[in-house]
Amino acid sequence: MKLNRFTLALVAALIATVAPAADNDGWISLFNGKDLSGWKSNDEVPGVFTVENGELKVAGGRAHIFYVGQDGAASFKSFELKMKVKTTAGGNGGVYFHTKFQDKGWPDVGYECQVNSTHTDPKKTGSLYGVINILALQPGQPEPQGGKHILVPAAPSKDDEWFDYVIRVQGKHITLKVNDAVTVDFTEPEGWDPAKELKGMPGRKLSEGTIAIQGHDPKSVTYYKDISIKPL
Repeated sequence: MKLNRFTLALVAALIATVAPAADNDGWISLFNGKDLSGWKSNDEVPGVFTVENGELKVAGGRAHIFYVGQDGAASFKSFELKMKVKTTAGGNGGVYFHTKFQDKGWPDVGYECQVNSTHTDPKKTGSLYGVINILALQPGQPEPQGGKHILVPAAPSKDDEWFDYVIRVQGKHITLKVNDAVTVDFTEPEGWDPAKELKGMPGRKLSEGTIAIQGHDPKSVTYYKDISIKPL
């Protein structure tokens, strides 16, 4: 069937309404700053994820919101993910990758990138949670078990200040950056078995999957904006 110019223009317009737009460098915006289009919350605690002033606000309890895309089947393997994040006093959160929708509990599948400036958990922003932990310990606080620990005097992020978070996965190589400083440079070893290597985290393994953002507890408030991904 031959399509005229009007039909072609209409088809192009329809495609633009259902697919996230990529810029000239291949970046795809995941969050439009207006609503939660393309995202699906498990509503373990309802109302945790809201949009205010162009920002994703996360507050109210444990819940997770998963990027599903317009077709409900978003999945990424090698990619670079970038966003701006802001913590508040005592806030805790996280960003998961290579995960999948789960109706309750902490996601069983994928890796978590920690968001935590001053919460009592010593694993701070920039940690590949449970695997490479950026630890800021209080006096007398013991080191947690499991994973590799990098001791720091304080988290690389500060409450009430936006910071740049970059998560890059290429093949087996994972890199995390906070404000352009590398916090994690980890290559998943051949034969990696998280059930043996880590305590209680058998799903910490590269595969492919989507992105999720964590609501941690009723007292934690965190914010996200400018969320974009570039498949590699």
